[in-house]
Amino acid sequence: MRQTIWTLALVGVAFATSAPAEDAFGPVSVRAAAHPFQLGALKLAALHDAQYVVPNDGKTFGLDAGIPAATEALRAAGAPTDRVTLSVNALLVRTGKRIVLIDSGLGAKDHGNLKGSLAEVGVSPKAVTDVLITHSHGDHIGGVLDADGHLAFPKATIRMARAEWAFVQKTGPAELVKAISGHVKTFEPGAKIAPGITSVDLGGHTPGHVGYEVSSKGERLLAIGDLAHSSILSLSHPEWLMAFDTDQALGKKTRQATLTRLASDHEWVFSPHFPYPGVGHVEAAGSGFAWKAGVP
Repeated sequence: MRQTIWTLALVGVAFATSAPAEDAFGPVSVRAAAHPFQLGALKLAALHDAQYVVPNDGKTFGLDAGIPAATEALRAAGAPTDRVTLSVNALLVRTGKRIVLIDSGLGAKDHGNLKGSLAEVGVSPKAVTDVLITHSHGDHIGGVLDADGHLAFPKATIRMARAEWAFVQKTGPAELVKAISGHVKTFEPGAKIAPGITSVDLGGHTPGHVGYEVSSKGERLLAIGDLAHSSILSLSHPEWLMAFDTDQALGKKTRQATLTRLASDHEWVFSPHFPYPGVGHVEAAGSGFAWKAGVP
């Protein structure tokens, strides 16, 4: 059961141990890349870990809309209509004496290159003090372990919502749970996690799914986790049900309400699955929303 849920958490793709052909579905390795930027007085960097390709087969996006509707939405955006390509990104935040990583990507066993991207901004894994997990699906928590199954960030505290830690203990791979158990510190959504970083309840995707709001000198950025996966489908049709929301009705409600707020107040957004570097604004567009990439 643990392994089944873990595989499903990777957006329904059974990842192989070698990179797929260009036209295959699944994970794709990427070159190390880091995009530094400033938010108020804080130094941030978007880090590229990997990307993967999900088939437009009606099993992940638009469960209640069907393949033709998803195909039309992709076509209208000028994107390939047989697939949805998603980035896997992480966010680095330097705040005070702490070096904070928001999400950890897929991990080296599944084509993740987060270590290489950290090196692009001169950060050693041993320097990371905190790893903040939005939720416990493998493309967000898998990178806390290295290719040998050891802690990838040996000096870091791994932080996640209390409900999420309970969830991963029930559903995550036993080896991961065992490896990180002594390093996890939980919180209730809404708690301040580090200077300038506050957790935000984004319920629906998993039992303890949260975002992290980073703020400094009047500027704000919300790291949205899996509130929205595709910069095309999740935004143009936030009302469509998403396969891997554990509570699909709540996921839909949270997605619509949060995107509406983000479009209204023009807060900066970091998305781990939007095209790298995954930083920009959500804007109102027709009955839905659109993505405008950019950095502060």
